[in-house]
Amino acid sequence: MSSNGQYILETQDLTKEFKGFTAVDTVNLKVKRHQIHALIGPNGAGKTTVFNLLTKFLTPTRGKITFNGEDITYAHSAEIARKGVIRSFQISAVFPHMTARENVRVALQQKLGTSFHFWRSVKTLDALNERAEELLKMVGLERFANDEVADMSYGRKRALEIATTLAMEPELMLLDEPTQGMGREDVDLVTDLIRKVSENRTILMVEHNLGVVSKLCDTITVLQRGAVLTEGDYATVSSDPRVKEAYMGKAA
Repeated sequence: MSSNGQYILETQDLTKEFKGFTAVDTVNLKVKRHQIHALIGPNGAGKTTVFNLLTKFLTPTRGKITFNGEDITYAHSAEIARKGVIRSFQISAVFPHMTARENVRVALQQKLGTSFHFWRSVKTLDALNERAEELLKMVGLERFANDEVADMSYGRKRALEIATTLAMEPELMLLDEPTQGMGREDVDLVTDLIRKVSENRTILMVEHNLGVVSKLCDTITVLQRGAVLTEGDYATVSSDPRVKEAYMGKAA
């Protein structure tokens, strides 16, 4: 493991081509353990493609991905999930016609490998209730445990999605646009939540909201046209004239 295990995830010259178009161009990422690391950049910069490569929804054209020093370049998505790399999706990935508690229990079942044993007695599921309640409390949803998800606000749905992600006991959480489409109040709620759940975990996030990035992230990697433009803390990248031209000028 490189640097005495300092880096939980690394990519070496990660490249993805689609019929002559280079979507990800020799990207070298080093994600430090127990940090919050952001990928930012204008639309089309390759951020989601990088996420899809890391979570094995796509296979790299070239390059290497290591997690905890182990080569996972050609591992399957279920395999890396078992290793502790869990992705929270850009579109809220919860069951709308189940309660918040039921959603967390389903995620807990997946972790236990009992997700296909719905024929078992309800008592089997009840055994998961205590952990489900803990997770709901962690994300501030304990009062909404019995609420149907369809009736919950967008911010609470995203909080629930983070609870279901935590149920999988991730060592590395990948958050894809966690505050997209939110009003100010929900953005603040989810930002505080990410800070809270980051304790003793590593988070890699794609995020457009620069206010969120400035508050949360230890390291920021800026992508442009599939390649790394620059990297550093918020003060460093936000003062880079190339970043202002490529990204922040467009966001203003």
